[in-house]
Amino acid sequence: MALDDKQLLELCSQTLDRTDFTGLGTKFEGKVRDSYVKDDRRTIVVSDRVSAFDVVIGTIPLKGQILNQMAAFWFQKLSDLAPNHLIDVPDPSVSVVKECQLLPVEFVYRGYLTGSTSTSIWTAYESGKRSYCGHTLPEGLRRHERLPEPLLTPTTKAEMGAHDELTSKAEIIAGGAMDEALYDAAEKLTGALFEAGSHFAKERGLILVDTKYELGLDENGKLVVIDEIHTPDSSRYWYADTYDDAMSKGESPNAIDKEYVRLWLGEKGYKGEGTPPALSDEVRCEAARRYVRAYEQVSGLNFEPDLSEPLGRIRSNLGI
Repeated sequence: MALDDKQLLELCSQTLDRTDFTGLGTKFEGKVRDSYVKDDRRTIVVSDRVSAFDVVIGTIPLKGQILNQMAAFWFQKLSDLAPNHLIDVPDPSVSVVKECQLLPVEFVYRGYLTGSTSTSIWTAYESGKRSYCGHTLPEGLRRHERLPEPLLTPTTKAEMGAHDELTSKAEIIAGGAMDEALYDAAEKLTGALFEAGSHFAKERGLILVDTKYELGLDENGKLVVIDEIHTPDSSRYWYADTYDDAMSKGESPNAIDKEYVRLWLGEKGYKGEGTPPALSDEVRCEAARRYVRAYEQVSGLNFEPDLSEPLGRIRSNLGI
């Protein structure tokens, strides 16, 4: 991306924060995505909103374009491994997808003992807990250390404004959210996706540390990957060539995901409760640079932003 600091600063006043399109169907607003459902199609507009600790805290320039295009990249790349809901990408910030029945669980895969939120595996481990989402953790692990094997650590899928809650396979089945056969199929599918994503990230000089997957059922009851996949919002990436050095020094590995924003909020004393501090333009611009680097490093493609006014551009591209 050839954008300079001045252009990024100007884009801070032109972010895609809210949408209210008519003619696309019934609107559903999420933390980051606005969805419009009509018949068997869903039009997903990926805004520039950024969430941390399950709270929307502001906007980051170009974020929606980056997330939408990275998700499309991964959907295409992994389509032979898992079916997905993507039909078309008519605008840099918009995807048209097949409507599916959402499974009420987020499938979070973790490969490393890390994280900064109250629900992270490191937070639990540091507090002395050795049971996490139904898994028993060994003694003697260090922060950011690779786990003996990747773990599926599911969470409930909270409504807008609420917090996702840690859960386990046993609790999900006992509560009736999913039966055991469906859970096992979802675990197998997401495990294969995490393995493939980790392998490809390694080829690109990165470590796919952890990620979340959302799944749905299509009209035939078949599992389908939905929402996003392996983006900087849903995933944590570290640079592989600096990992060993960081661990030897007791430092945090060099990352290219939105953990930067979470850490900045933490430094301001915010952990998800109360009113979040306003993101400075400096933080917003640096976050944008990191999102761009993540897209380019992961995909191997140059990010070509569309700098036109987003609402007008989307209306034109969708013909509404």
